Amino acid sequence: MNASDIKIFEKGRCLVIAEVAQAHDGSLGTAHAFIEAIARTGADAVKFQTHIAQAESSPDESWRVKFSYQDASRYDYWKRMEFTEEQWHGLKRHAGERGLKFISSPFSIEAVELLIQVGMDAWKVASGEVSNPPLFERMAATGLPILMSTGVSSLGEIDAAVERVNGYGLPLCVLQCTSTYPCPPEMVGLNMVPFFRERYGCAVGLSDHSGKIYPGLAAATLGIEVLEVHVTLSREMFGPDVTSSVTTEELCQLVEGIRFIEKAKANPVDKDCIAQELSTTRELFGKGVVVREDLPAGTVLKEEHLTVRKPGTGIPASRFYQVVGLRLRRSVKADERLQQEDLEEVTG
Repeated sequence: MNASDIKIFEKGRCLVIAEVAQAHDGSLGTAHAFIEAIARTGADAVKFQTHIAQAESSPDESWRVKFSYQDASRYDYWKRMEFTEEQWHGLKRHAGERGLKFISSPFSIEAVELLIQVGMDAWKVASGEVSNPPLFERMAATGLPILMSTGVSSLGEIDAAVERVNGYGLPLCVLQCTSTYPCPPEMVGLNMVPFFRERYGCAVGLSDHSGKIYPGLAAATLGIEVLEVHVTLSREMFGPDVTSSVTTEELCQLVEGIRFIEKAKANPVDKDCIAQELSTTRELFGKGVVVREDLPAGTVLKEEHLTVRKPGTGIPASRFYQVVGLRLRRSVKADERLQQEDLEEVTG
C-alpha cells in the first residue's frame, strides 16, 4: 500500500482519531473492546502505540509518572505492553471490520517493521520521535502519509522534520500538541493551527490531551484536517492517561459537534434569502400596526392612536412612523389591524 492508495485527508472533513495508547494496560481483550466502543462513536480511526521494549528502551529509563503497581521499571512496563505480530494483525482486522482506519505510533525501527507487516493507513510520529531521522526515513520509505505531533518540539525541530518529510513528497499533517497531562486551556495552543498552516502549507491538526471536548470543537471551527484525542472507557479505569482522555460517550458528542460545525461552515447563508424563506415565521414573530380605539373615517392618525401587536400581518411595525399623519378612509374598531388600503395622504 502507498500514499496513492489512501485518501487520509479530505477537504472540509476532519479525520477524528481516537487514541488508545496504553489504555489497554497490556490486555488484548481490552484493546479489542476499545475498537468496538470507538467504532460506535462515529470516529474515523483508532490509534495505538507500538512498543518493543528491547528496541526502544533500557532498564534505567525513568518513569514519567510512577503509576504501575506490578512493573518494577519503565522497561518492564513497555515489555508488558507488547503484542505479537499475530495479535496486531487481529487488531487491524477488527478495526477494518468496524470501518475504522488503523494507525499506530512506532517507537523503534523494529516497531516500524512490525507495523509494515500489519499494514498501516498512516504513520503517527510521536512528539518524542520528531528528532529521530532514522525512524522518519524508514516510515517515509513506505510512502504512507505522516501525522506529526509537536508536543515537546521547538520550532526549529519542527522545521527540520517538515523539510525531511517534504523531501520524500509525502502527505503531511502537522499536529499542534502540548505534552502536558492533562493539558490546561492556556496551553492548548489553538493559535498554532493557522500558524502551522501558513508556515508549512500542509494539512494541520490538533493532538489534544485536555480530557475535554472543547479544544477539539474550537479547532474544528479553524478547519483542521485531523483531531486526535485520548479515549478511555471510563473515568474509573486505571492508567496514566485517564485524566487526559475523553470517555467514549464524550467522544460521541465531540464527533457530532465536529460534523455539525463542518456542515455549518460548508453552507454560508444569504440573509435576504433566509428572510424570504422564513416569511411565514416573520409574520408569526413580527408585529403589525393596530389602532388603540374606535376611530371614524377621516381621522388623521396620531401616534397616540396607534400601537403594534402580533402577528406581523397588515402594515408591519417597521412602518409605524410612516402611518402617523395619514388619514383613515374608513371607520375602524379598537384593536383592528390596519391595511395599506385603509389609508390615504392628507392633501390641501
